[in-house]
Amino acid sequence: MSSYPTTANKLRTYGMLDATESPPRPLTLSLFWRTFFLLALLLVGSVVAWTKILREMEYEPRALQTANQIASVVNLSRAAVMHADAIARVSLFKTMKDQEHLTIRLREPKDVFTLFSEVALSPHVVQRLQSRLGPDTVVASSVNGVEGLWIGFSIEKDRYWLQTDRNRFDQPTGQTWMVWLLTAAMLSLAGAAGMARLINRPLKDLSLAASRVREGDFRATALDETVSTQEIRAVNVGFNRMTRKLAQIEQDRTVMLAGISHDLRTPLARLRLETEMSVPDTQAREGMVSDIVQLDAIIGKFLDYARPGDMRLSPVSLNEAVETCLEPLRKRTDIDFKVAMQDRLMVLADWVELQRALGNLLENAARYGKTEGTEVARIDISARYSDDKVLLRLRDHGCGVPPEQLKQLTTPFFRGESARTSANSTGLGLAIVEQIISRMGGSVDLSNADSGGLCANIVLQRASSAAAS
Repeated sequence: MSSYPTTANKLRTYGMLDATESPPRPLTLSLFWRTFFLLALLLVGSVVAWTKILREMEYEPRALQTANQIASVVNLSRAAVMHADAIARVSLFKTMKDQEHLTIRLREPKDVFTLFSEVALSPHVVQRLQSRLGPDTVVASSVNGVEGLWIGFSIEKDRYWLQTDRNRFDQPTGQTWMVWLLTAAMLSLAGAAGMARLINRPLKDLSLAASRVREGDFRATALDETVSTQEIRAVNVGFNRMTRKLAQIEQDRTVMLAGISHDLRTPLARLRLETEMSVPDTQAREGMVSDIVQLDAIIGKFLDYARPGDMRLSPVSLNEAVETCLEPLRKRTDIDFKVAMQDRLMVLADWVELQRALGNLLENAARYGKTEGTEVARIDISARYSDDKVLLRLRDHGCGVPPEQLKQLTTPFFRGESARTSANSTGLGLAIVEQIISRMGGSVDLSNADSGGLCANIVLQRASSAAAS
């Protein structure tokens, strides 16, 4: 019934609705975000799995390639040292250090060195070096406190150290893999967002069109019937045919209402004129006129309920609307009003329809909300701003309504126990109120006050300052 599912909670927060706990609504996601998260989870999981697989598949070949490169450098250095005499070796070592950043020095027994751990350098690299350079080959991470890649090898009976930059043979670090992984993940998320948007766009268009149809707008609801997807095209074609049919029905209803208004009220007007002129008995004449007035009022209720839903919303002063509705009722002795409204309450509404809704509420309270033991209906009216909404409350001090009937009060043609004996009651008053308020983007919630009486809690859209000016 309510256009805003959290209306009751807002009214309880501002003290305009009696405390009755309702279960919290579960947190839901839109179809776009649900599709996006599922696609993102699938794509990111695939990227992580493939990254792990590629790294494992590449690890051993790269380790063997690194070992071969190191062994080639050592073998070339060994050959150069073996074929150079003692004097030329000094110049050779200096050239290798300056140009190739390779340092060759004698390996002393007192040298202190630290072997590479299996984590820092793959065991495949060490095994490959020992198989190519000899079993006495040593691979160290530091010698005498100097960091680097140290390879201990032998030339005949002499033992040497070859030092080089470790970064020349290091495998890709975890940072490199992380950058690649993040890049692939970001591209996957962008692709997931694009696919989710493409998949959900037709459903979003259909949802917007359905909401416009619900509000009675059949003119701008046509969906694209030339889309390439067969299922979506069939849905769009069926929806467009439905809206055209509804528009035709709405037009026929408007014509029918005009005919009913003319064909029924014209004879009633003649009957009333003839009654007042032809019936000599005053009491009988007044009774017949009263019946004719009731029939005209009942017809008016039916026409109000069946009235087309189009209305133009504009900034309206709620204070003036309430005062306009109360003005003809202030002379009645069977109604007592108590008004407590915030000043300058501006709402988005249709002036005529808002007065019709307020009039129906006041009429309902005056007819069925009389204080027990008296013939006076005490009606309290209060209103205030609440963020971008305006909360309006009308309460009587009658006997209220049985709790099981509260939700049925706005059902068309439903009449409560106190209204069943009233001949001029159609059961449409509160249904018309809810229909009008809903068309203006608001909501109506009915409840019983703790101290007795029926409360009508209405939420209306607040008019912005720019629109109001």
